[in-house]
Amino acid sequence: MDRLANTVRPYAWGSTTAIPRFLGQEPSGEPQAELWMGAHPGAPSRIDRGSGPTALHEVIAADPEGELGTAAARRFGPTLPFMVKLLAAAAPLSLQVHPDLEQARTGFADEEARGVPLDAPHRTYKDANHKPEMICALTPFEGFCGFRDPEVTAEAMAALDVDSLKPYVDILHAHPEADALRELLTAVLTADRDAMAETVEEAARAAERLAALGGPHAPAYAAYAFTARHFPGDPGVIAAMLLNHVRLQPGEALYLGAGVPHAYLDGFGVEIMATSDNVLRCGLTPKHVDVPELLRIVRFESAPPAILRPEAEPDGEELYATPIDDFRLSRHVLADGAAPRGLPADTPQILLCTAGTVRLRSAGDPAELTLQQGETAFVPAGERVEAAGDGTLFRATVTV
Repeated sequence: MDRLANTVRPYAWGSTTAIPRFLGQEPSGEPQAELWMGAHPGAPSRIDRGSGPTALHEVIAADPEGELGTAAARRFGPTLPFMVKLLAAAAPLSLQVHPDLEQARTGFADEEARGVPLDAPHRTYKDANHKPEMICALTPFEGFCGFRDPEVTAEAMAALDVDSLKPYVDILHAHPEADALRELLTAVLTADRDAMAETVEEAARAAERLAALGGPHAPAYAAYAFTARHFPGDPGVIAAMLLNHVRLQPGEALYLGAGVPHAYLDGFGVEIMATSDNVLRCGLTPKHVDVPELLRIVRFESAPPAILRPEAEPDGEELYATPIDDFRLSRHVLADGAAPRGLPADTPQILLCTAGTVRLRSAGDPAELTLQQGETAFVPAGERVEAAGDGTLFRATVTV
């Protein structure tokens, strides 16, 4: 196994304090949004096996079956199919959606055939992979996720008493669910920008006023006002009103499948996702919004957010169960004096300590690798590792 050296991504929406304090460092005053762990070539982790630091994706490319195991390499190809992040949001991320695997392959092939450069600002598909993801809260975490019941949306929107929103309320009442959601999102994203900016400003003032009065929609109204302060006049503020407002408590997770619109607002957590850069944006961003393709990808169906809680396994592992195989996230809460926990060895693993101290030992090796809070390790397939200590260990791997 190898200790990982990881890279911080300083996106503007990031917290200036959450990641450095978690790592025991002094904040620099600059935003630190994400700490990347894995083999994504944009910011790969590095390991040192005696010849100096080497990017993890290069190590895996040199011996895919040796690092990933035969089953994972054959199933997912010669690269680590997932990546892990510490994500620290202090402002809203873009409202976005991800394609499924077939949509990603088709979209990528189409843009390649048309000669759209990979770094072009209007490029939509950066690769041919899907991007399911999950966020597990380490602190209270807030966001929007998936369409809520249109009748509930109509009620909350009508209470704002904004004249320019009333046609949207009528749409929600007059059409079947999927048709209403599609028509309304289309109207929001294609509206005159100046007129929409006025609507957002008026709606934000009303939301802030209603949030202060309390009631069942108060947390969502506060979230709309918060979002509008960061993105004044952005159509994404109105689009967000169509979605479930979600608050996670520490230890809870939110799974985001293909076609589900979402945006994170505030909080700190562990994120895991399939290795992909395919993002279609709906708003809350200065970046390109491909409205026709977005409307093709979005799943216009309402559902409660897929909030997950860890399920205890017989060996003490706590699993966040998801319907995909590209990643598998679990945690071990370890206590001093307890017997070491053996970790399955058939797939590659990234291990992240989020509290206390965790000691890792490979079978037959007397040396230990100690992880403090925020430290990580990569364990190649086939290496049997035991974990002990007094702390919390997140385990990221795949299902084959």
